Amino acid sequence: MTAMTYETLLVELKASGVLQVLLNRPDKLNAFNDTLSFELIDVLKQAEKNPEVRCVLLTGAGRGFCAGQDLQSRSFSQNDSERPHLGESIRNRYMPIILKLRTLEKPVVCAVNGVAAGAGASLALACDYRLASEHASFIQSFIKVGLVPDSGACSLLPRLVGLGRAMDLMMTGRKVSAQEALDMGMINQLLPSEELMEKAMAFSQELASGPTKAYGLLKRAVNKAMDTDLASYLSYEADLQEIAGRTDDFKEGVMAFVEKRTPVFQGQ
Repeated sequence: MTAMTYETLLVELKASGVLQVLLNRPDKLNAFNDTLSFELIDVLKQAEKNPEVRCVLLTGAGRGFCAGQDLQSRSFSQNDSERPHLGESIRNRYMPIILKLRTLEKPVVCAVNGVAAGAGASLALACDYRLASEHASFIQSFIKVGLVPDSGACSLLPRLVGLGRAMDLMMTGRKVSAQEALDMGMINQLLPSEELMEKAMAFSQELASGPTKAYGLLKRAVNKAMDTDLASYLSYEADLQEIAGRTDDFKEGVMAFVEKRTPVFQGQ
């Protein structure tokens, strides 16, 4: 196992190929400040480049997952010329995180251990698979401070829960319990708090032992399918399947099927 040191993250690469990333500002419910934002961007870039990383598991320290932007770290003035440039902040800090989560060609699992609010909720939505503890909650809190949901929320949330529910959550800013989140399809699994990390790690290890290249191509296909017409997508899908069919994992999968054994994928 290899450990990496950051100021606001605890990052550990497990022998199984799972990179566990723990948001580590528990006194602030792991809210984003500049340091956390840029460190998370760096970790995801490193995960993308490192062939030993075959799955990313993202969670939070303490009783919260991520409370969104740390407003106390933001200077604010009634003088318009001194107000923060939120568009610039999104482009430099949040946009790279969300794009990297969606385009990282490895599975990304999110274990939501507590409140996920604002950009913290968007962070969870951008992951490929979401498990949540019974104490988790989700809040589209932007409207409470007069802002538009950002960090991909307006794109990701309607795709998961439908337009009507998404508009309700974004326009009211109401808190959604873990059970309601499960019922509406926002999360994939609801677990007792004491089982969350054990189950999340076991699932991440299962994904890490899978055909990594195929997972990456699958993510490419899904991203493409959400924003293109059917004919264009089907042609793109054929191109991806051509790539997948040339991987060692495909050869191993077919051989294992024929030989009636469990495949041993190498992520190649």
